[in-house]
Amino acid sequence: MYKYDDVDRRLVKERVAQFRDQTRRYLAGELSEEEFRILRLQNGLYIQRHAPMFRIAVPYGLLSAQQLRTLASIARRYDKGYGHFTTRTNVQLNWPKLEDVPEMLAELADAEMHAIQTSGNCIRNTTVDPLAAVSASQVGDPRPWAEIIRQWSTFHPEFAYLPRKYKIAVSGGPDDGAGVRIHDQGFQLVRNEAGEFGFRVWAGGGLGRTPILGQVVREFLPWPHLLTYSEAILRVYNRYGRRDNPFKARIKILVKALGIVEFTRQVEEEWSHLKDGPATLTEAEVARISAHFTAPAYETLPAKDVQFEIARRDDKIFAKWVEHNVHAHKVPGYAAVTLSFKAPGQAPGDASSEQMEFVADLAERFGFGEVRVTQTQNLILPDVRLSDLYLLWIQAGGAGLTTPTVGLLSDITCCPGGDFCDLANARSIPIANALQQRFAEIAEIEDLGELKLNISGCMNACGHHHVGHIGILGVDKNDKEFYQVTLGGAWGVEASLGKVIGPSISAAEVPGAVQRIVEHYRNERRPGERFIDTYRRIGIDGFKARAYETIKAPSEDKEVVNG
Repeated sequence: MYKYDDVDRRLVKERVAQFRDQTRRYLAGELSEEEFRILRLQNGLYIQRHAPMFRIAVPYGLLSAQQLRTLASIARRYDKGYGHFTTRTNVQLNWPKLEDVPEMLAELADAEMHAIQTSGNCIRNTTVDPLAAVSASQVGDPRPWAEIIRQWSTFHPEFAYLPRKYKIAVSGGPDDGAGVRIHDQGFQLVRNEAGEFGFRVWAGGGLGRTPILGQVVREFLPWPHLLTYSEAILRVYNRYGRRDNPFKARIKILVKALGIVEFTRQVEEEWSHLKDGPATLTEAEVARISAHFTAPAYETLPAKDVQFEIARRDDKIFAKWVEHNVHAHKVPGYAAVTLSFKAPGQAPGDASSEQMEFVADLAERFGFGEVRVTQTQNLILPDVRLSDLYLLWIQAGGAGLTTPTVGLLSDITCCPGGDFCDLANARSIPIANALQQRFAEIAEIEDLGELKLNISGCMNACGHHHVGHIGILGVDKNDKEFYQVTLGGAWGVEASLGKVIGPSISAAEVPGAVQRIVEHYRNERRPGERFIDTYRRIGIDGFKARAYETIKAPSEDKEVVNG
C-alpha cells in the first residue's frame, strides 16, 4: 500500500497545526461560527444532531493493520468506542469533542491518515473495487490510478471550491465493482482493439435528490491522459455548474441539461488545450506510484487444499460461510474473505474498537496486514490461504464477524440516519434491525438468492437506496417518520435506478411490505432467476399490489426521489 514520503508527512502535519490554531481561535471567540464552519468542513468535521461528526479518509478503501488499530484507539479514547464504515469507504466517529479533534488529527497523521477533503465542495475520496488486484477478471489494478488522482486532487487550487462535492471512482475491469455509473466521474480500465491499456470515461452520474446514471464521455482514453482529461471535465463543470441552486449544482444536472453529445464536445474542446501538457502522466511517474502496490509475497500453493475441502464437506455451517463470504482469488491457493458487520441487531457498518483491533490481528495472522473497506460497509481480508480459512472462520466467529449473508437480503447497506444525522428525515438503523429480525433464517434468505437491500434516511442517499434491488428512503410526513420503497435498482455493470412503488408507509409497515415483495418474487421467479431478473421480466405492478395488500388506504405522497 502507499507509504507517505517526506512531502506527504510535512503536508499533513502542517494541516494539523493549522487546524489546531483555528480551533483554539474559535474556542477563544476570535472566529465566528460561520468563519469556523468553512474551516472545520475542510477537515472533515460536521456538526450533527447530537454532537460533532468526524469523517476520516480511507483512500480507495485500503487500510493497514496498524492504521486500523489507530482508528480503534482513537474511537476508544475520544469517542464511544466504535466507528462507522461508510458507503464511500471512509470512517465516521459520531461523538468526538470539538477540542479533541486537533489531537485526533495529529494521531492520524502519525499513522499516515487524515481527514482532508472528506467534506466540502471539492474532490472527495476516490473509490475502487474492493477486490482490486485480487479478482482474475480485472484488466488491471485500479489502486495506483486512484492514488495518482488523490495526489493530484489534494489541495488542487483550481478545484477547491467547486459548485458541489465531486466523487470519482476507478474500476479495474468489466464487472465494475466500483460502481462508476453512480459517480460524478468514473474510469473503467479497458484495453482497446490494439491491446493498448487505457480507460473508458464516464461522467454525470450520482444519486441524491435527482438520481442519474453516468454516461460514456470517451470510449477509450490512453492512460497518460488520465489527469488532463479529468481536468478538462472538471473545468467544464466548474465553469458552468449551477452555483445559484445547491439542488441543481452537481455535474449530473449539467450533463443532463447540455446532453451528453454537447457536454462531450465541450470537454474535448477544453482537453485540446490540456492534452500533452504538464499533467500528462509518464511511465516513470506511474511506475513510482505502482511500486507501492506490488503483489505481496505469495507462496506457491496448490489450487486446492485437502484440509479445506474436508472441512467444507463435513461442516455445513462453514460451507455456507464459504459460499457467501469467501471470494475467488487470482493466485492459486488463496482466497479473499469478507468479514461481515451485519450481525442481527448491529447497526450496519458499525465496528467497535475491539472488533477493529481483532480484525487487525486477523489481517496480520492470516494475510499480509491489509484490510479493505467495501462500499457495502463490510471489511475484506484480501489474501488468505485456503488452508487457513477454517481456523479464520472459527476465530472470526467468536467476534461476531462471520454472518454468512454477503450479497443476501440481510446484508443491508444503511446510513446512520436520524439517530445521528442532522439532515435525515427518518431513522435508518431501526428499520435495518427490524428487517434483519424479520429475515433471520439463513435458509430463507439463501433461497431468495442475490438480493441487495439499501436504506437511506434522506434524499442525500448515503445508503445508496436508489441502486438497491429493494431500496428504502426515509421521508418526513407532517413531522412523522415514513418510508418510501423503491424496486429495481442495481449496482455495477448492470446499474439501474429503482422506481418508487407508491405512497410512503410507516416504520411498522416496512417489514411486512418487504416480506410480501419477496414472497411475490418467490412465487413468480423462474429457475435460475435472481430478484432483479424477475423484476425486470414482470415489471413493478405485481410487486406494488402485494406490498400494499394489507396497508389501509395509503394517501399519495408529494415526495419525488426519481428526479
